[in-house]
Amino acid sequence: MNLILQGLSTDRQTIDHIAVLANAQRIIPIHAHAYRCEEAACSDALKIRIDAACIAAGLDCTFIAAGRKLADFKLITMDMDSTLITIECIDEIADMQGLKPQVAEITEAAMRGEIEFRESLTRRVALLKGLEASALQRVYDERLRLSPGAETMLAAVKAAGLKTLLVSGGFTFFTDRMKTRLGLDYTHSNVLEVIDGKLTGRVAGGIVDAVEKKRTVERVCAELGIHPRQAIVMGDGANDLEMMRIAGLSVAFRAKPIVRAQADVALNFVGLDGILNLFEK
Repeated sequence: MNLILQGLSTDRQTIDHIAVLANAQRIIPIHAHAYRCEEAACSDALKIRIDAACIAAGLDCTFIAAGRKLADFKLITMDMDSTLITIECIDEIADMQGLKPQVAEITEAAMRGEIEFRESLTRRVALLKGLEASALQRVYDERLRLSPGAETMLAAVKAAGLKTLLVSGGFTFFTDRMKTRLGLDYTHSNVLEVIDGKLTGRVAGGIVDAVEKKRTVERVCAELGIHPRQAIVMGDGANDLEMMRIAGLSVAFRAKPIVRAQADVALNFVGLDGILNLFEK
């Protein structure tokens, strides 16, 4: 196995120490802040020790089979809120109503898996009833920001021939704009009902919950003629776990503990482009 160590800043002494812990045979610099420790040992007990050492040092660590290439995959699937972008859109919309604390509390509970997503979304959207639909554009213009490394990551995966899917428990108002802005191939999300220029407090049509996210990945893979194991799936909350489980590589990006514990890769410190360091050229 290879052990990839990366961070916003790296100290070579720390890298060497962790490589020794992993009994790695060689340390190959990938760039100034990322290293590949080759032929590393990989027991469960060792992983726990290395993970603890890396968290303390502000490093992300990933064990991955040697020889894996980005082009081995054919699709990258991303959650939107707090993954591709830095905000939870519904929380920021609620802020326009003066209700951000109430909505954010429900959002956090759903992300931790403490509330079923459908219930949480229904409750949160109901609180938006009566808000002028123009508030959505304000959120997009004033608050929506891409996560660090997003554009670099997308450019690389497209160059490697992967298709892109954005599947979100958020809203089409934002995913449609992300699709155009970033040149994404597929998007799927919820539709906020608007009547007479105001939000009704309801979602129009079906709700994109964890099961629907998984089905969307399966649908797109079938359309592309590939197996879900040829997909990379990135997310941060409990609603992403179902689609992450069917992927060939699951990536928890600055995620809740329940998601980090089940993902193949956890990126807690570096940007989305940190996935590029996992693969050999």
